[in-house]
Order: sequence, then C-alpha cells, then structure tokens
Amino acid sequence: MLKLFNSLTKKIEEFVPVNPPKVTFYGCGPTVYDHIHIGNCRSFIMYDVLHRVLTQRGYDVNFVQNITDVEDKIIKRAEESGSSVEELTQKFTQIFFDDINKLNILPANTYPKATEHISEMIKFIEQLMAKKLAYIEQKDSSIYFDVSEFKNYGQLSGIDPSRIKTGTRILSDEYDKEDVQDFALWKGAKLNDFGWNSPWGKGRPGWHIECSVMASQYLGKTIDIHAGGIDLIFPHHENEIAQSEGVSGKLFVKYWIHGEFLLVDNTKMSKSKNNFYTLNDVTNKGFEPIAFRYLMLTAHYRDKLNFTWESLQSSQNALNNLREIVREWELNNQINQEYLDRFMEPLNNDLNTPQALAVLWDLVKSNDPTTNDQRLTTILKMDQVLGLGLDEFVGKKVLVPNEVMELVNQREVVRKSGDYAKSDQLRDEIKKLGFEIEDTPKGPKIK
Repeated sequence: MLKLFNSLTKKIEEFVPVNPPKVTFYGCGPTVYDHIHIGNCRSFIMYDVLHRVLTQRGYDVNFVQNITDVEDKIIKRAEESGSSVEELTQKFTQIFFDDINKLNILPANTYPKATEHISEMIKFIEQLMAKKLAYIEQKDSSIYFDVSEFKNYGQLSGIDPSRIKTGTRILSDEYDKEDVQDFALWKGAKLNDFGWNSPWGKGRPGWHIECSVMASQYLGKTIDIHAGGIDLIFPHHENEIAQSEGVSGKLFVKYWIHGEFLLVDNTKMSKSKNNFYTLNDVTNKGFEPIAFRYLMLTAHYRDKLNFTWESLQSSQNALNNLREIVREWELNNQINQEYLDRFMEPLNNDLNTPQALAVLWDLVKSNDPTTNDQRLTTILKMDQVLGLGLDEFVGKKVLVPNEVMELVNQREVVRKSGDYAKSDQLRDEIKKLGFEIEDTPKGPKIK
C-alpha cells in the first residue's frame, strides 16, 4: 500500500488512482528564461522518485511536465538580452533537458509548451466567461478570473475567503502572495508588444491558465497527482483549481504533493545574497550532479533541507564508496526479498528516502553470509527507485591514467623504505588527480 501526504486534505492518505493501473501525474515544470537553480532540481528529483516508486509498484504512469515559455520574466529577459523570446526559451529549454539528464531523472511522457497551446487556452477562457467566472477589463482588454464567484477558493492553501479583495485585479505574474485578488487569464497587449490575436484583441495568457489547460488536455478533467514546490500552493495551484473546476465542475486533482524549500546556509536562495546556485555551480566545484541527487535523497521531501558545500562533499564521498563496493561484487540475479521489502516500506510511507537509504547501507554492510550472494542484485533493484546509476559501475575496473600509476608505484617504493612523510605527500598528489589509495596485504588498491 502506497501512502502519500495530500496537501489538499493535510493528511497522509492511501493512494488510490482514478483508473488503476493507470496513473495520471502532472508536475509543474521550468520557466525557461535562465538556468534552473538547485531548489528547482530538488523538486524535479522529488517528482522522479515518486515516478519511480509508482512504476516499481506496477502502475502505468502518464507523467506530464510543462514548459513555461511565455511569461513576464521571459519577455523582460529577452528584451534585456537583445534576443527573441523564441531564441531565449529554446536555449534554456535545452539546458533544462541537459540538467535533468545529468541528474538521471526519467523523462516525462510529454513536455507540452505553453506557446503551443494558445488556442486551447483561449477556448478555456471563453468557457470561464460563459460561466460568469471571468470578465473583461475594458481599458486594456485583459481577462480576469473573478475569485469571489468561485465558492471553494482557498481549499488548498487555507486562504480565508473573507480576505478576498472583491473587484481588485492583478495583472503581473509576480505579485504579493498575501493578496487574494482577481488574477489575469489573458493579458491585453499593445499593437507592437509580444502576443497573439484573440477575440479580445492582441495579448498573451496569464501564468496560471497554462497548467489548467495542458493538464486537462493530456491527462483528463480529474488527474491523480499534481506535484510542485511548496511555494506554488498559493497562488498558482489555488488558481489552477479555481480555473479547472470552474470549467469542468469536477474535482481537478485527487492528490496534491508539495516539496519543501531547499535552503542554502540556512537561508532562502537569493542572487542578492550570493547563495543562488545552479547545477553548473555544482559541477564547477568538482562535484557530480548525481552526488547532488544523493544529497537530496538524504532528507524527506516535506522537510526543509539546508544545502552546504560540506554536505555535498559528504554525499560525493558516500556515493564514491558505494560505487567502489558494488564494483567488486558479482551479479547472480538473486534478490533478498526481506531487504527489498524493508527498503520499500519507508518509500511506500510518503516517499521516506532517508530511511530507504539507511536500509540500503544496512545491506551493504551486512556480515550475514546468507545475504552476500544476493546483495548486488538487490541493491540494483533498490537503485531503480533511487536513480544513482550504480549499474554503470558493476564489474567495471577503475581506469587509472599512466600519470597516476607512476605516482602509485613511486609511493609504494618509498612506503616500503619507511619514508612515510614522502609516502603521504605522494598520496596527496594522487588525491588531487581524483584517486585514492588503500593499502592492502595484496598491495595498493586504487579507487
């Protein structure tokens, strides 16, 4: 039995899809005007773990992740950079795909782009207007959702409906999240501004409408899972519910899954604080993206996680140790079901990856001779959920450059002569080149 914390009901519930064994799963994707930051990466890794757990349990998952390629920030960045919106978004969409590939994230079934669904958004807005849930602001031909007309507004976020500022409107995609105001479905544009033609004149869609339209188009009027970062609960996901249920009259999402913030040095990431990191920053510091993935697995997705370079180094070390261990084991296609069940138990209880990792390490360190022959196959089965790519290291010898081997041989000579100071110096030189030496009775072992 899989249990998940549902942000809508504020409790852990048994997961029962609408149409088993099929599962419809929508994850809010990137706004492609810049590199995704490591906080985004944490959310996308959370989606991936959930995707893998569902697949491991035998569900047929249809996972959709949108690409926001039209939005205030995109248009502003394109103007600043002197490029077109299309050029900018194509560049950063490809960078997004490169980044999630480096993190060993399974691809979604579909990556719909907002700009490819403008006509569907216009039809969706027309339905909201026909139901008196939306209205036109004549002075700029923008269309707004009338929050006061949707009686269940606030069901996800817990916003008090009495705080709704009836008749007040907000056009920007970036606005004070304390304000409950009518939000833009369609933003009227001047003749020379970026936009598309519509029954109301030239304009472009608001940020919230795209997810409602693409989720319903690709997954149906009621979907099983909608995931995102906790910062999207209000207003984005609250507004999605209002739009979607306003049109269909049906429950939009059964299970809302939200991941907590990734802090950096115990504060929120901010470019002004110089603690805003991307995956490029991780690799430029000499760490592997998979080490970052490992670090994300060490915390529950609903707990804040504090990122430091020291914690990433610890995760890189743990990952390296794990790789070296499985490198020497032999594959015999036997699974230890007891350990696998122990591993899946915390994952089935709201994706508790830290406890699952602990079970994996228990198996790695087990001295029980009855489990030895089953360890590798079992761990690779576990890794189908963790996504650390351990299968790439099984039976693979370490490729040691000639430069490193020369230093290893020199060190062995001076170590045997008793010159331990020189031996330690050579060990440090070898380490700087990315290798470590373990002295064994059979001679030096290179990692």
